[in-house]
Amino acid sequence: MPNRTIQPPIKDIVSLTLPHPVLHHLDNGVVVYESKMGTQEILKLEIVFFAGRPFEDKKLISRPTSRLLKEGTLHRKSAEIAEIVDFYGGTLSMPYNLDTSNIVLYSLNKYFERLLPLIAEIITEPAFAEEELRIFKENSKQSLQVDLTKNDVVAYREITELIFGSDHPYGYNSFPESYANIHREDILRHFKKNYDLSNCIIFISGKTDNAVLDLLNKYLGQIKTNNTRRIVNLDYALNPPKVVKYERSNTVQTAIRIGRRMFNKTHKDFKGFYMLNTILGGYFGSRLMMNIREEKGYTYNIYSSLDSMLYDGYFNLATEVGNEFVEKTLAEIYIEFERLKTELVGDEELEMVRNYLMGTMMGMLDGPFNIAEVVKTMTIENLEYEDFNDLVNTITTISPEQLRDLARKYLNKEEMFQVTVGV
Repeated sequence: MPNRTIQPPIKDIVSLTLPHPVLHHLDNGVVVYESKMGTQEILKLEIVFFAGRPFEDKKLISRPTSRLLKEGTLHRKSAEIAEIVDFYGGTLSMPYNLDTSNIVLYSLNKYFERLLPLIAEIITEPAFAEEELRIFKENSKQSLQVDLTKNDVVAYREITELIFGSDHPYGYNSFPESYANIHREDILRHFKKNYDLSNCIIFISGKTDNAVLDLLNKYLGQIKTNNTRRIVNLDYALNPPKVVKYERSNTVQTAIRIGRRMFNKTHKDFKGFYMLNTILGGYFGSRLMMNIREEKGYTYNIYSSLDSMLYDGYFNLATEVGNEFVEKTLAEIYIEFERLKTELVGDEELEMVRNYLMGTMMGMLDGPFNIAEVVKTMTIENLEYEDFNDLVNTITTISPEQLRDLARKYLNKEEMFQVTVGV
């Protein structure tokens, strides 16, 4: 028996290896990435369509198209679809983000053949019923009206619109009246253009085998495609930095958002800035948390992030503070910017952040489904598998001088958009 009074030795994570998927092509040419390493009789199927905002012909149409996919086909009502999935112990979801619309199915191996035909039916014969669309529009309007009463939501909407522009797919906002302009014909047109299987990538993970791949080919590989992947060019001008203040009465807290346009994950500075952002505000022990929450007590939570999309990205810093602390908080945020630009990060802090991120990366490789998630992210964002090793290498070797240079390049107050919503 181990002696529980003695702490086990602490060991550094020296290296991490991303297991490479096995690449397959179905009869119709659709690409399948297989992460084969499960020990339990369960599978995860994810079909990723490039059907988000960059691929819209009409603003706001990608979200209802994605949402209504599982709300009925030409042969089944939404309740029947849900009943079938539940009967066979599966889970079906339709995650939607700015760039893609996904179909995710978790299934026991023994029932995969029962559920896969349903997936094929959903992506080839959705009904997009008028009644389901009406319910979606009403629910969306009500939800948005509630959200617009929240300062942090308003601040987020405003800063993304300022950074990208009101016509940019990543920048435009929806309003309650916007939903009245969504029609079934628009959804059908968006579906036809973007939900062809040639415009998707399939990821299968878990306890896979040849039988699973044969089923994919039987039910998805025989669907006709137009052999065309949607390609777009988001060529929008950069907007000049701006400071905006929105006053709202009867509020005890003010939402603060600070940010700037950045880049996606293929940019040469992404990995280094990812490390720098973690130090600034990317984890609970960050400088922003230690200063503004722990020492000053101005806020309960403050964070910063480098949000990357398929075609662009932005730096985003967010918090909510008592109205009396707004100016002091803003001053402290910019002080932290200047510290990173003028002082070298100390060895102890740098080692802590390295360990934190390496532990996070190790968790990302824990199990076939997590590994498949990493594979999916790298594949759809046009990254090479060597980029994973490069990120690990950057985390473990980046120098204080390199971090200072990145701060000088990207953390300049005069280049930041700043939005406050409250007092």
